[in-house]
Amino acid sequence: MTALRKTTIALTPNAAPFAIRAERASDVVAREALLDACFGANRLTRTCQRLRDERAPAEGLALSAVARGKLVGTVRLWHVSAGGIPALMLGPLAVEESSRQFGVGAALMDHALAAATARGHRAVILLGDAPYYVRFGFSAEKTGALSLPGPFERDRLLGLELRDGGLDGAWGMISASGAPMHKAKASRAKKALQTVPHAA
Repeated sequence: MTALRKTTIALTPNAAPFAIRAERASDVVAREALLDACFGANRLTRTCQRLRDERAPAEGLALSAVARGKLVGTVRLWHVSAGGIPALMLGPLAVEESSRQFGVGAALMDHALAAATARGHRAVILLGDAPYYVRFGFSAEKTGALSLPGPFERDRLLGLELRDGGLDGAWGMISASGAPMHKAKASRAKKALQTVPHAA
């Protein structure tokens, strides 16, 4: 298991202090707009989205970064089965462009991984760029026998054990295992999304 690193945030005179807190219902519209801006309007067709469709994020593991009352970053973790082994899938992680230089993404990652560890989760999996996520302890060492329900780049499927042996024997298809999103909540979220302009 890799020890979680501590993030040092250097604030310059022009940097806005930011806070990380639990995601709120009032964040939904801003969160969706941020995700569109970061990943494009086709983000809902991507492979990892199949693991999130109609599912609720893991309890206590949907976080927002806020600066000057504005949402500037978001991350969520979701329950999955990694070939029969309980794990979390992290993503998407998104930070507003002008806030990236202030360590918002790293702080969101550190908070999310610390919260997942505190809640007793054993492992986290994600699909992302190894050069960025290796600093948090992620590697492809134990994900080589895992697959996703759609096309993906093998070298971007990364894992982190929060407890020693958390991904031992992980093999097969990664599938969603989280609680279904409550129908009324899903309906409200869908309504809110209809008002969000998509990125070009």
